[in-house]
Amino acid sequence: MSHSPENPRPRLGLIGFGAFGRLVARHLAPFFVIHAYDPAMPAEPGSDVSPGALRVAADCPVVILAAPVPAITGIVAAIGPHLRPGALVLDVGSVKAVAATAMRDGLPGHVAIVATHPLFGPQSARDGLRGLKIALCEVRGGRTRQVAAFLRRHLGLDVILTTPEAHDRDAAVVQGLTHLIAKVMVRMEPLPTRMTTRSFDLLMQAVAMVRHDAPEVFDAIERANPYAGAVRRSFVAEAARLAHDLSDAPEPAVWAA
Repeated sequence: MSHSPENPRPRLGLIGFGAFGRLVARHLAPFFVIHAYDPAMPAEPGSDVSPGALRVAADCPVVILAAPVPAITGIVAAIGPHLRPGALVLDVGSVKAVAATAMRDGLPGHVAIVATHPLFGPQSARDGLRGLKIALCEVRGGRTRQVAAFLRRHLGLDVILTTPEAHDRDAAVVQGLTHLIAKVMVRMEPLPTRMTTRSFDLLMQAVAMVRHDAPEVFDAIERANPYAGAVRRSFVAEAARLAHDLSDAPEPAVWAA
């Protein structure tokens, strides 16, 4: 995944050109010639991207699936016949067990597969990628450490090597609770904006990072992750228990004048 004057930039197929696909293209353009495909491809995707047919993107040595988790199975079936032997296929979905299984079962055996989850989005990455986290899961082909080295060296990312199952267990808490709380806060608007505390401001900053995510991102985090439901029920139960405890609390003593 490197190049030099003697070894020009390799071709990279980017399937999906939504908000995150555009983020991927912006940061990988210095290292790859990017061929992008999206059914809703903009007329002018930018000078760093060559729009084209799905088969053209799938024929690249590196192929990134930057599409919603529910779409992965269909994309896998569509690109399989066009993948070259030895290609590296990666996804960027927020749920790893589902995506890893779809790619392992659906892609031809002659390609290597790494399931990835960038633990950031366009909002949190607006000031750059350095220091942000990304999870990598080996699926097939032994290319994960090569990918990790590229991401650390060239993009400055903090790489976490994990398994799809361990990732989903942690993400059910880390993302599941964050998006759930943000969704509730948005539904409670309007909220105070002037007389606030620093802790409230930080909470609203967290809400701002995810409030404009596409609906399919929220659905993947809360519905496709097999562990999210249990975490959500535990959180709601604890909130209800606390509310009950507060309703039963004795009235505070009144100070005499």
